[in-house]
Amino acid sequence: MSWQALQAGAPELAKLGEDRFASELAYLATIKKDGSPRVHPVTPILSVGRLFLFMEPTSPKGHDLRRDGRYALHASVLNPAGEGGEFLVAGTAHLNEDEATRALAVDHATYDPVARYILFELNVDEAASTLYGDQGRPRRQHWRRTQQADSAQQPP
Repeated sequence: MSWQALQAGAPELAKLGEDRFASELAYLATIKKDGSPRVHPVTPILSVGRLFLFMEPTSPKGHDLRRDGRYALHASVLNPAGEGGEFLVAGTAHLNEDEATRALAVDHATYDPVARYILFELNVDEAASTLYGDQGRPRRQHWRRTQQADSAQQPP
């Protein structure tokens, strides 16, 4: 399920995610071969309802995602007070070797991806946010992919 499903199912939450990922740095959690977590700084790319990551072909995170595509991606917070809110997506990633898709991701990257980089597309199964408002009371939102969302995204 692409980022587009999140946009359709929870547009306010998707917009928050777009704003938070625009800060450029996020943290990707993957699963190591022994089952323990690994965390990596990454620069997510949002383009035409899709979420991408470029990385070195020898990157441990790439090895993790090829073996077990499950991930969680948390946007950086602006400061210790959580200004701007927290945002997280989780789902499965897959290597995308399609040249047209790569060109799309390159066009929307905030940096110049090196030709040797590999591209992963991140499917979004769930998203969550926490916004800190008056007197520090958090306001939480959560969206989870449903079978209906899957059906709505399937071509006829």
